[in-house]
Amino acid sequence: MMGDKRENGSATASSPMELGSGDGDEGVNKSSMRTAETLLRLFPVALCTLSLVVMLKSSQTNDFGSLSYSDLGAFKYLVHVNGICAGYSLLSAVFTAMPRPSTMSRAWTFFLLDQVLTYIILAAGAVSSEVVYLAYKGDDAVAWSAACGTFGGFCRKTTAAIAVTFVTVLFYVVLSLLSSYKLFSKYDAPICFNGKGIEIAAFHT
Repeated sequence: MMGDKRENGSATASSPMELGSGDGDEGVNKSSMRTAETLLRLFPVALCTLSLVVMLKSSQTNDFGSLSYSDLGAFKYLVHVNGICAGYSLLSAVFTAMPRPSTMSRAWTFFLLDQVLTYIILAAGAVSSEVVYLAYKGDDAVAWSAACGTFGGFCRKTTAAIAVTFVTVLFYVVLSLLSSYKLFSKYDAPICFNGKGIEIAAFHT
């Protein structure tokens, strides 16, 4: 009997330590995830800034005239989008780095903004790519002659800026998937009842 009591006492005494160890591991995991997400949000700051600067410097003057990014609406749109992207990425990285409890409103905010930024950046890159393609190839149907033979330096810079923009899109696709997972993992899976419909998923912390 005394032996059983000692064994029970030993097991009871070790339980808090095991629980504490589990809590510590969970805290480390959350901290690692927060650091990884913060870095994922900081990379687009550098990429968007790089694309913005390269596009702003995209201008060329020669014997045939001058050409600048501001002459084309698609490139001006790309500049504005990259500025918004850099600002949002920086702010979201700061909020992510701060250890705050994950709430439903915060999860929905990140989810919606990440989705919006992803589609806006993708649209800006796609429209600018079409303009660069026409600058290289031209279009006889609309009497648009190829301009890159005359303004090669301008075309190379704009192409580089667009390429960086599409790299940014890849980062935002990952961020959108991450914010989607963080949001929808807060809901319990729906439970089916025979002949009584589906129970609405409940939010859990």
